[in-house]
Amino acid sequence: MPGGRVSEGAGPSRIAKSADTVESGESAVSGSRALEASVLVLNRAYVAVRVVNVRRAFCLLCRDLAEVVHCEDGHFAQFSFDAWLDWCQSRSESRGANDDWIRAVTFEIQAPRIIRLLRYDRIPRQQMHLSRRNVLARDGHVCQYCGRHFPTSQLSIDHVLPRSRGGQTTWDNVVCACLACNVRKGGRTPQEARMKLIRQPAKPARNPVLAIKLNNPKYATWRAWLEGVSWELGVRDA
Repeated sequence: MPGGRVSEGAGPSRIAKSADTVESGESAVSGSRALEASVLVLNRAYVAVRVVNVRRAFCLLCRDLAEVVHCEDGHFAQFSFDAWLDWCQSRSESRGANDDWIRAVTFEIQAPRIIRLLRYDRIPRQQMHLSRRNVLARDGHVCQYCGRHFPTSQLSIDHVLPRSRGGQTTWDNVVCACLACNVRKGGRTPQEARMKLIRQPAKPARNPVLAIKLNNPKYATWRAWLEGVSWELGVRDA
């Protein structure tokens, strides 16, 4: 667990109605995607257990089920919702390029990047879930036959050895394929269809969606809690 300092907190709650506004989703968003940004969730023992969006994180904070863990300059501090709001007000003029801010009716608040659950001790099971989303993320949304990048709506999952020929839905037998290449290959093997795979499919070392997020400067502070983590973390945000 990273070393750090703990904040003293702020005064009594004075923003109940405003907090309810954020929780219910009635706030005006500063930036179209601020409420859908990602937040890493730690359990009470500071073990990463899930990724949620900012909207869900604020629901947990407003209900006193979680606290904000803020990392800066190699240290971390913990804040209740009220203390976090006060801290945000004190630095509203010094916003970082990768920060997300949300404008509510009576205040502005920075979206947290990490929260810690106050009453949850469980840890995720050490397994990698095979899903369409994870396969597309593993392959970078690139068709493994033609090598072109496509939006999610124009991609499918192809079984290298077709299911009609006994192929299984396993990490080493499914790849991301564009619709045209999938139709062209049909129920044949790549060799039979004279199509070559860009690379052989394999099980990734960690959650592919999580790996993509770690390459985003927004989520650089997650690394301290994810170093060495290879299991699947639930990712609830879109």
